Amino acid sequence: MTAAATGQIRLDIFADPVCPWCLIGKAELDRALETRPGHPFAITWQPFRLDPQMPPAGMPYTAYMKMKFGNEAGIIAAMKPVMEASERLGLWINPSLIERVPNTLNANRLLYWAGLEEVQTPVMSALMRAYWREGQNLANPDVLVAIGEKAGMRGEMIRRLLASDADRDEVQRRELHARERGITSVPTFIVADSHVVTGAQPAALWQNVIDELTGK
Repeated sequence: MTAAATGQIRLDIFADPVCPWCLIGKAELDRALETRPGHPFAITWQPFRLDPQMPPAGMPYTAYMKMKFGNEAGIIAAMKPVMEASERLGLWINPSLIERVPNTLNANRLLYWAGLEEVQTPVMSALMRAYWREGQNLANPDVLVAIGEKAGMRGEMIRRLLASDADRDEVQRRELHARERGITSVPTFIVADSHVVTGAQPAALWQNVIDELTGK
């Protein structure tokens, strides 16, 4: 049943679980939703990789960060606002545990299957927690299977699907469609397929959006 059919408003979230600002943006949205239990949103997590050209085996975390930010000083400067925001939100991330930055195609495949079983948000939460708090490799099938199982999905089915090319083209097609629509960064939120909100917005913004939508 569609969101429109249930009187809900579709909220598409384009995010990558290894994107720190996606983690923070989700936490801010979660705070708003907790204060507005009657919110109208039907949330769908959409695939979008920060680095679609990432090798299948990923890259060492330190090498990746130096490639992006130049040197240790650049890395510290880039991560400072991330660490401050995560501490303020009680996320307690631990980047020092991260050894590799994965290609998240398979993580996005898992999210796609989770959507079919209506457990996308718990799976995205677990993916982000596994990476940012536990330093787990999201390209590891064992990690993805364990996350799916905890959300109530069938682990053996996930393992078989990951070993195949199942829905690989569909996930990549959705990501390409997002880029063709002009989405270039994450997190990006699209409300009712028409209103775009970009970046990790504060909970207060989402509270105002919800209040406007519900006429409060």
